[in-house]
Amino acid sequence: MLKDLIRPHAGRILLVVADGLGGAPNVDGITEMEMARRTNLDELASKSSLGLTDPIETGVTPGSVPAHLALFGYDPHEFWVGRGAVEARGLNLKLLREDLCIRANFCTIDRKTGIVTDRRAGRIPTAKNEELVARIQSAMRKIDGIEVLVHSGMDYRFVVVLRGTGLSTRLGESDPEKEGLRPRPITALTWRAERTSEVVNEFLKKATELIKDEEKANYILLRGYAKPPDLEPINDRYWLKAACVAVYPAYKGLARILGMDVLDCGDTWESELNTVEQNLDKYDFFFLHLKELDKLGEDGKFAKKVEQLGKLDSLVPRITGMGFDVIVITGDHSTPAVLKAHSWHPNPFLLWSPWVRREGRAEFTERGCARGQLGRMSALEVMPLVLANARKLAKFGA
Repeated sequence: MLKDLIRPHAGRILLVVADGLGGAPNVDGITEMEMARRTNLDELASKSSLGLTDPIETGVTPGSVPAHLALFGYDPHEFWVGRGAVEARGLNLKLLREDLCIRANFCTIDRKTGIVTDRRAGRIPTAKNEELVARIQSAMRKIDGIEVLVHSGMDYRFVVVLRGTGLSTRLGESDPEKEGLRPRPITALTWRAERTSEVVNEFLKKATELIKDEEKANYILLRGYAKPPDLEPINDRYWLKAACVAVYPAYKGLARILGMDVLDCGDTWESELNTVEQNLDKYDFFFLHLKELDKLGEDGKFAKKVEQLGKLDSLVPRITGMGFDVIVITGDHSTPAVLKAHSWHPNPFLLWSPWVRREGRAEFTERGCARGQLGRMSALEVMPLVLANARKLAKFGA
């Protein structure tokens, strides 16, 4: 029904996704957002409508990909996009329909016990990642007739693409998802996946032998087995001309899968804003992804996350000065430093346009958003709200 109401000409939209924005209380009962400097954010909140969003459903901790899909209005229960394919498209790899894409992480294991001591290998530099990936690729081209392609990502992440026929995504993931455990065995979840599991296990055996003597990146975790998806482009779905400004490959990858143009930018928030400013007249929808809060939350750095939130606050005048007709500031999921992981907590949500019912005196925190007039809603409701405030939706009925 929504598609029938969409009009072609309307205002420009900026969707700012501060990855891992929300938090949880520390021992003093205060969240990162509540402790942070928010002078500009609170001023904008007072002129906006506030609420909270659940990416999947109440109590469910989301991954980054389904959480973003929901924000863009694609129901994650209906549209499944595997992390391996997202990472591969984020590196701008040209994929074939039957390619099996795998998200891979370098990690650290205790050589005596085999227990994972650091799932992110100390966040090794990308240059080290590239060195290790080149070592693995040079030693491995094919396994049982299946072509093996290995590509560096950022930090500890990389992508493995297996190219051949009859490959299955129905495999167990080796990532235990927290330290202190051994990697899980990679097993076939259906008999049709047995050959694929043999190929993947052979890759893992050979690759880890090549890096076993490394100080930090001495093992590999595999997850997110996926083939390239086929989704309706966001430009067709909402009659937009959409652009993505992001640093990390995964978010570029999802944007490419949805048909957005991915714009080149530097690796700082300021440089990302520069890119938006330089392209204002070319697009009417910008997806601006800001990563650092999520990393700091995952690493348990409460004070650093507070500091980074202050940096977000300092950028608000620049954001509001660009002339957008609709501005959203929210998160894809919460990443509380006290949990060192994604969490089920709903996301703070701010919507500004000339047409919103203003909150008046307000604060951009979890509790401040809980008091907001938008209430607690599904992230799937974000795009209809955004489109309405951009005056892109016609009246329903006579």
